[in-house]
Amino acid sequence: MSVYGFTANDINGKERKLEEFRGKVLLIVNTASACGLTPQYAGLQSLYERYNGELVVLGFPCNQFGEQEKGDSEEIKNFCDLRFNIKFPLFEKIDVNGDGAHPLYKYLVHEKPGLLGTEAIKWNFTKFLIGRDGEPVKRYAPTTTPEDIDGDIAALVKG
Repeated sequence: MSVYGFTANDINGKERKLEEFRGKVLLIVNTASACGLTPQYAGLQSLYERYNGELVVLGFPCNQFGEQEKGDSEEIKNFCDLRFNIKFPLFEKIDVNGDGAHPLYKYLVHEKPGLLGTEAIKWNFTKFLIGRDGEPVKRYAPTTTPEDIDGDIAALVKG
């Protein structure tokens, strides 16, 4: 099993197979528009541009943490475009914890648990770095900035 076995609806409601990103380094992030960490969108977009197709950031809006992503897909898309000029793929709002968690996130947290082995996502902007083979490489805390991950991404892109 790898992330390539999953599908998710993009921000426009179109089902997308993660298989389409085969061979790329991925950074999968649960996002929110009204969070203190929301400025990380700028760093994520910068990484996406810097690696020019070798890295694909996948943003998954989630409203499970302090209800900080209340908008619908159109509102989320407009916010990301107007505030951060986001060009990386965004998906429809999902749950990342609990019984209703998206299957992709159930897989990610199982493969890369957090501190003390917890499989729960603690907050917005938890990040998962995925190798070119579709296997999770590392999990990052919400407060780990995109800039802090750059060295790990560079190693995978070159590797």
